[in-house]
Amino acid sequence: MGFVEAVCISTKKGTVKKVVNQIVLRKEWGIEGDAHAGDWHRQISILSGESIDRMRNKIAELDHGMFAENIVTRGIDLTGLIVGDSLRVGDDVLLEITQIGKECHNSGCAIKVATGECIMPKEGLFCRVVQGGTIVPGIAVSKYLTLQSPTCSF
Repeated sequence: MGFVEAVCISTKKGTVKKVVNQIVLRKEWGIEGDAHAGDWHRQISILSGESIDRMRNKIAELDHGMFAENIVTRGIDLTGLIVGDSLRVGDDVLLEITQIGKECHNSGCAIKVATGECIMPKEGLFCRVVQGGTIVPGIAVSKYLTLQSPTCSF
């Protein structure tokens, strides 16, 4: 089990997200006040703090939100997740992984230009909100397994 290290939003697409004290997620919509909220499959973006740390070895002044991530986690291995898996955040929020990675901008984002690498295309997770609630830094995050009904054959 890990925890949420930071939460970030932006009111306009294509801009760096800013760190905030909390985010409120609405079911099947995303984060209230975030430009990427809406009725689509990429309502929330997640990136691990460990991935950001690796990039800070190249650019020390990197801050949360610079990769356009909404949620930064720490202490949970996100690399083993696949589309369809879920994450439980706190007691209320349930997120379903809908996409792993995304295409970088045509010419590459500012991070890729500066370092030769951008982590969002490979390591960023995108989710839809299955169950909403409030997320604050420090709240627990864990992989969530739904128990399916066993199939019986007689």
